Amino acid sequence: MKAQVIGLTGGIASGKSQVTRYLQTQGYWVVDADQLVHELQAPGGALYKLLVTHLGPEILEDQGALDRAKLAQRFFSDADFRAWSKVEQGRVIRSALAAELEQAQRSGEVVFFDIPLLFEEGYEAWFELIWLVDVDEVTQLERLMRRNSLTEQEARQRMLRQWPLERKRPLASLILDNRGSLLDLHQQIDQALLGLEDRFSSPKDQE
Repeated sequence: MKAQVIGLTGGIASGKSQVTRYLQTQGYWVVDADQLVHELQAPGGALYKLLVTHLGPEILEDQGALDRAKLAQRFFSDADFRAWSKVEQGRVIRSALAAELEQAQRSGEVVFFDIPLLFEEGYEAWFELIWLVDVDEVTQLERLMRRNSLTEQEARQRMLRQWPLERKRPLASLILDNRGSLLDLHQQIDQALLGLEDRFSSPKDQE
């Protein structure tokens, strides 16, 4: 059976992780790009070596792991580092995701790829369908400030590093409105999964 690979994206603090967790509870395979990056940035990983070579040992904690707070501060405050990261880290991440895609395509399953910068980094051609987790800007801003303990200015600066959701909406195959309750979000996902049954085979059909 031919595998079907679906892209999942959104904006910062839009609630993508809520969708990912629910899909996993329903038996679906989800490739989490953020988790993959964390693994690559662990001591000995390809991104760890790249970052230490570029930034020096001062980017490390005493125990030898990357200091993620320092790394985030450098990323959001240093335009030159962001440009370097987009090219150099982006190359490593794309290669790792391509390997995951090849494995997913051989699986015969429905597989979701959770990629925050899916449109920004040009991954849309990889997927037959793209699901977008959507919120309004006010809700997104409030959630980001609360989640990351940021000021409004800091939160807005981080939101500006991504495309606004209004730019992503027309490019999505399906929009999941996450302005309501978690139950409402789950019901939308259930409906979307039912809609896949005419096109794709669900995990339960393969048991």
